[in-house]
Amino acid sequence: MAEKKDTSFLESFGEILKTKCHQDEPAFCTVACPFHLDIKEMEGKWEGARWNAVYRSFQTAVEFPVIVHALCPRPCEQACILRERGGALSIHELEGAMIRHARRKTPNAYNLPPKGKKVAIIGAGLSGLGCALRLLNKKYEVAIYDKAAVAGGSAREQMDPALFDEEIRNQFRFETPEWHLNTEVTDLTAIREQADVVYVATGKCGRDFGLVRQKTGAFATDLSGVFMGGGVTGADVIPALAEGIRAALALERYLKTGLMNEPEDETDTKLKLDASRLPWTEPVVPADPALGYTPEEAAEEARRCRKCSCDICMQECDLMRIQQKTPGRLYEESYITVRPSTLANDGRWATRRIASCDQCGLCKTVCPQRIDMGEFLLQSHRGLKETDAMPWAFHDYWLRDMTFSSEEVCLVRKPSGVEVSRYAFFPGCQMAASDPSYVTDVYGWLRENQPEAAIWMNCCGAPAVWAVEDEMHEAHLAALRDQWKELGCPEVIFACPTCRKMFAQFLPEIPGSFVEEKMVEWGLPEPRYGSDPGQNKAEEPPAGPYAVFDPCASRDYPELQAAVRKLADALQIPHEDLSHTGELARCCSYGGQYSIAAPDYAKRVRMERAEESPLPYITYCVNCRDTFAGRGKENLHILDLAFGRTNARRENPTVTRRWENRRQTVHDLLSRWWGENLPGEDKKMVLHVSEELEKKLSEQHILISDMEEVVAWCEKECAGVLNPENGHITGHHKWMHMTYWAEYEPLADGSFRLWNGYAHRMNLEGE
Repeated sequence: MAEKKDTSFLESFGEILKTKCHQDEPAFCTVACPFHLDIKEMEGKWEGARWNAVYRSFQTAVEFPVIVHALCPRPCEQACILRERGGALSIHELEGAMIRHARRKTPNAYNLPPKGKKVAIIGAGLSGLGCALRLLNKKYEVAIYDKAAVAGGSAREQMDPALFDEEIRNQFRFETPEWHLNTEVTDLTAIREQADVVYVATGKCGRDFGLVRQKTGAFATDLSGVFMGGGVTGADVIPALAEGIRAALALERYLKTGLMNEPEDETDTKLKLDASRLPWTEPVVPADPALGYTPEEAAEEARRCRKCSCDICMQECDLMRIQQKTPGRLYEESYITVRPSTLANDGRWATRRIASCDQCGLCKTVCPQRIDMGEFLLQSHRGLKETDAMPWAFHDYWLRDMTFSSEEVCLVRKPSGVEVSRYAFFPGCQMAASDPSYVTDVYGWLRENQPEAAIWMNCCGAPAVWAVEDEMHEAHLAALRDQWKELGCPEVIFACPTCRKMFAQFLPEIPGSFVEEKMVEWGLPEPRYGSDPGQNKAEEPPAGPYAVFDPCASRDYPELQAAVRKLADALQIPHEDLSHTGELARCCSYGGQYSIAAPDYAKRVRMERAEESPLPYITYCVNCRDTFAGRGKENLHILDLAFGRTNARRENPTVTRRWENRRQTVHDLLSRWWGENLPGEDKKMVLHVSEELEKKLSEQHILISDMEEVVAWCEKECAGVLNPENGHITGHHKWMHMTYWAEYEPLADGSFRLWNGYAHRMNLEGE
């Protein structure tokens, strides 16, 4: 049984979400509204012309829809964030359309048993009426007292009295209070003896009976069983109505418990939104202002609502946006995956999602509270890894690739006769894999400017970080430190933003800069477009414009982003920015290397990035360049432009070709700069593989050398199964950690033809 590991980070992060995350904070309009109307919920009904449904929501919240619509001073519109852009959502007009177009305005008739408790309400203004109607609906007995001859108080005087009276009659249609109009109450004693609880709502000029509001609970006074609210405490008519409705809760609590401790209304919001980043459309003006919105106009205006919530992380983070996971939901699913319970059937059902975070850091960048979901998912990944619950197959290929880069094709060399190099070029493992000329051309340019510059070919260790292989990563960092010291502790010139990011995080003592920065400082390589003939000369400059794609790892390096644009300007390449640039740069899908753990999700991300602009891209991360090439998206690395290469349609090399390219890079560097030749590879066999099949294998991250191992083992052990109809042999073999399958055919000359190959990324027991 695996040793139980510390997973306290789960509780720690849960507390961070609980105290800092603003995901569920109410919208600005909801907080400003005296009734705290959920405008976001109503917006969908307005947009869908569900007039009866939205009217019912409004009626339930405010009790008297027609009166509220007529008298409300619209604080919601004053609070609407779209007001900062030139026009708040026209909530008042939408309410008017709702009242006009709803066909069922009859209030609900509640069939409940009588409660057997009596409530006395002093004051028949909106506050008293709202409290009375809410309690009558719950079948409490209610007696209403007012010195006036008609109900309504000052609110009735502020609108058409006939319309006001009609609305009161309609909403009280199924409820009958004891009306005591023309009855002035001067002493609470008799009233208090006749009722179980009293609500004083006598209005701004009304009698307060010497009552003093207490802080022990909402609307509570110093007299037991007596509550006070509405205009008598200074509220205007609409806030007074809202107070009356809330006071009904306080009275009911007292009737049930004898306590006057109903919580005060402290609704607020911690939302922090940038209005300039919100989508904007002009407010809809009714074609006939006298009639108000038509259903079509109301739907169009409702669509302007931004449904304010702190969901910037869900808008920007691919994982949360595409998979529709809020931070809270992502946390919950990760929690029960790292700590499975019986209820969860001991299922590790979110392992793929945890392994799908690209660790780009965008979630933390955009979060107003700087909450780092990426770090939490990395810790969750570690929690699963330490209990052997994270599938090893998700990272097996990437760790093999890292080992290959740091051992077989690692090259750490100073120029001959140089004791200490001031600079060292660190291309990273994937630049040589993409195209050897990237590395050889840049190193040649660097040697022209800095003859003592060293070459340092290795992996930065990112695959081990993303796979949370901590021991492997620590050993790799130690090797990198030793190699740097061997070169004389030079300034490292990086070609890969991810490499620079990894060094800054784990090897901060090593100074670094970017190739693009040095090209701005030292000058572009020659020959240039239109200059003297040479191997790097293009016939003509590439057509433009291009869109500059900032890789996610460049987010913390604005100097790199600026240098790339300066180079494009110097090359006279017209260019423009994408919508997500600078600190908002997004991942191409390579970061975190989740294409094996979640291939469909990775394809979706690649597609979205490639379709952000119809223009071809200028890239400056070779992983981005190759990712887009794999999607058929035209793009050129900034180094392509700097060295005069114009093949924007160059394909993404297969995984086999990427390994061969790195071998070729080492060979070319040693041959040109040190006069050395590597011995040729001792091939165990000749395996013929079609281009189409090689691409298929590459999509599954299967090397042709893996297939060679399977064929060799099957031939040696006579382990394959012969198909007599076509002469093909099918066999499998555990190679490294995985079991591979191959369908092949022996040829007369002793070579073999591979017809198919695959791997289920599993380990067959007994192999």
